Amino acid sequence: MNSGKAPKGRNAADAVAAQPAPPKGRKPAQESTRKGAARGIVSSSHLVSPRSVELSELEFGLIVAWNAFSRWAMRCMAAAGCPDLTITDVLVLHHINHRARNKKLADICFVLNYEDTHVVAYSLKKLVAAELALAQKVGKEVFYSPSPAGEAAVQKYREVREACLVDNLDVERNADIGDMARLLRTMSGLYDQAARAATSL
Repeated sequence: MNSGKAPKGRNAADAVAAQPAPPKGRKPAQESTRKGAARGIVSSSHLVSPRSVELSELEFGLIVAWNAFSRWAMRCMAAAGCPDLTITDVLVLHHINHRARNKKLADICFVLNYEDTHVVAYSLKKLVAAELALAQKVGKEVFYSPSPAGEAAVQKYREVREACLVDNLDVERNADIGDMARLLRTMSGLYDQAARAATSL
């Protein structure tokens, strides 16, 4: 006669496994998500592919890293004396300082991978109005460069970055960081290609 208790020596997991299967056509509550979804730290379990749980983990990492980086960059620039700049403003200001070369709107959008030129054009207009950037028309093109105030702002940003971020960095991870940077550039190309493919559907 079966008493309903698990035979001696069985553990709790064995007892659970011995429970009757759910009625045909119904899934246990625990199996409502795809297999493998629980293995990764993700934000959208319904998108997890059995071919690459890691891709969903990377995408979640990109989301939280981008938001953390954006928050950091704006607060670092605020500490440098420019509190009213958006993340796009900050990135554009840094880029027009890059290598001391005047830059066109199209070049800035291309390097920073902005598809909407109007967003960058608005940032440039805002930076010029704040006297952080200069605009010079050459023929039909407008070239942008940092003003003395813009150069001072990015130098102060560098000082804050060194004190608040770089000083807390484990330099032994530099090789890993370099590998991740190369991976991110590769993945950006893959996402761009996938975006073109999706647009053609």
